[in-house]
Amino acid sequence: MNTSRISKVVILGGGTAGWMTAAALAKLFALRIKVALVESDDIGTIGVGEATIPTIHWFNELIGLNEAEFMLATKASFKLGIEFIDWTAPNHRYFHPFGQLGIALTGVSFHHRWLKARREGPTRVLSAYSLATQLALAGRFAKPVQDPKSILSTLGYAYHFDAGLYARHLRTLSEAQGVVRHEGKVVRIEQDPETGFVTALSTDRGERLEGELFIDCSGFRALLIEDLFKAGFDDWSHWLPCDRAVAVPCARGDDITPYTRSTARAAGWQWRIPLRHRTGNGYVYSSSFTDDEAAAEMLLANLDGEALADPRFLRFTAGRRRKTWDRNVVAIGLSAGFLEPLESTSIHLIQSGIAKLLALFPNRDCDPGLAAQFNRLFALDMDNIKDFLILHYHATSGKTEPLWEHCRHMMLPDSLIEREAQFRRSGRLLLGTDDLFKEASWLAVLDGQGIEAGDYNPLADLLDSRTNLAQLEQIEQVIARAVPTLPVHEQAIVALTGERADAAAAAGSRPAP
Repeated sequence: MNTSRISKVVILGGGTAGWMTAAALAKLFALRIKVALVESDDIGTIGVGEATIPTIHWFNELIGLNEAEFMLATKASFKLGIEFIDWTAPNHRYFHPFGQLGIALTGVSFHHRWLKARREGPTRVLSAYSLATQLALAGRFAKPVQDPKSILSTLGYAYHFDAGLYARHLRTLSEAQGVVRHEGKVVRIEQDPETGFVTALSTDRGERLEGELFIDCSGFRALLIEDLFKAGFDDWSHWLPCDRAVAVPCARGDDITPYTRSTARAAGWQWRIPLRHRTGNGYVYSSSFTDDEAAAEMLLANLDGEALADPRFLRFTAGRRRKTWDRNVVAIGLSAGFLEPLESTSIHLIQSGIAKLLALFPNRDCDPGLAAQFNRLFALDMDNIKDFLILHYHATSGKTEPLWEHCRHMMLPDSLIEREAQFRRSGRLLLGTDDLFKEASWLAVLDGQGIEAGDYNPLADLLDSRTNLAQLEQIEQVIARAVPTLPVHEQAIVALTGERADAAAAAGSRPAP
C-alpha cells in the first residue's frame, strides 16, 4: 500500500456543502478513505440554494443519485430557466432559458443568423426560438433527448428543491457509504508545529478527530481557511452592493411553474422558487438603500400565498477568498466565498469546488502546486459568474431608485467592459472554454437587458437572406407546434415520482421526523 496516500478526511460543517462533499468522497473512494463530518445541530445552515442550474446533473450522476427518489425526498420541481421581471426597465420581462437558442445549423452560430435577419427586416423576438422558454411560460416540461434531429435535443433543465431536505437525503446516502457524522462544535484546532498543517479537531463533546485532509464547510464563519489561516477576502460589494437577504416560505399556489422568478425591487430583487410543498421567497437587498424592517414588509406584501414562517434575515458580503486551498485545508461552499443567488449558482459553486478537489486530489504532503492550480481555477469560475451578475445590475433604464442609479453608473470590471463592448460592436461573445455561462445564456441576458449588437459575423452574409429567414421561421414553427403536445409540468413530475403536489404539500406540513 502506498503510505503517501490520504486515508482520513475530516469535513468541518454539514449543510448542503458538507454533505455534498461527503457524498462525493464516499462514493468515489468507497471506504478506501475514512470520511468524518462534524457539525452541530445548534448552528443553523443558510439554505438559500434551493434553485439550481443544469450542471447539477454532473454531481447527481457522480454519486449515483436516483432522480425519482431525490425529487420525492426533496419536494423538488423541474426548472427550465429564470424569468426576470422589471430588471431592464419597469414593466419589462425576459427569460433566461436553459439549453440552446434555435438549433445548430451549418455555417455560423444561430445567433448570428438571427442578428442578420433582424438587421434586414422585422423578425421574431429571441425567445420565440427557445423551446425551454416557450415550455416554461406555458407551464409545461420535457426532458432533452439525444437525437440532434429532435427539437427536444435543445432543452436543458435543472431543479428547485428544499436545500435542507437535500442535505438530509445526502446524509442518508453518505452514512450508508461509511461516512461517520459527529455532533458537536469545534473548540480546539491542532496543527503540526513545522508545516502548519491541521492535524486534529476537538469538539465540545470531548471527541478528537484526526485527519490528513480537512474540508472547511463551516459557511461564512470559515473557521479553518480564514480564522486559522487568514486566507484573505476580495470584497466585491462595490460591484454587487446587496449585502442582506430576508427569506420566508409561503403556501404554494395552484400551479407549480417550471422556472424561477426574479423580480427587481427598489433596493434589490425578490426570488420566487416553486416547490411541490411550498414556495420559497426572499428579498436580496442593500442595507445602504433600505432597512431590515422595510425589506421584510416589501417581501411579505408580495407573496403568492400565506406566509408559513417568520421572516429570516441573512447578512453577507459578495466576494471570494484569496486562497480556497491552503496547506491541507480546502474551503468549499460559503467558506470559499459568496455570490448572491441571482443566477442560482450557489450549489454550482459547491460542486465546482468538489470537482476541482477530485481532479487535483493530493497525497498527504498536499503538493502546493495542486493548491495553486485549485485556487486559480476556482477564482476564475467565481470571476466569470461575478461579471454575469453585474451585467444584470448595470444594464437598466427608467429605474430611478438610488440603488439602480448607483449600479447604472458604477465602474465595471475591465473583463465585463471588454465583453459588452465587443458584443455591441460585432455581435460576438468573448467566452472561454471554462466559462460556466455559455453563448445562449449571455445572449439571453444581453438581449433581455436591452444591449444590442451593432453587427454580426461576416460569414452570415454568405447565406441567402430569404433562405435564412425561412429557416428561422421553420424553427419557430416547430417550437410552437411542439409546446402544446408536451406534458404539463406537474404531470411530468407525477409521471416520474408517482406523487402529486397536493400530497407533497400535505407531507411538507407535517413536522420532520
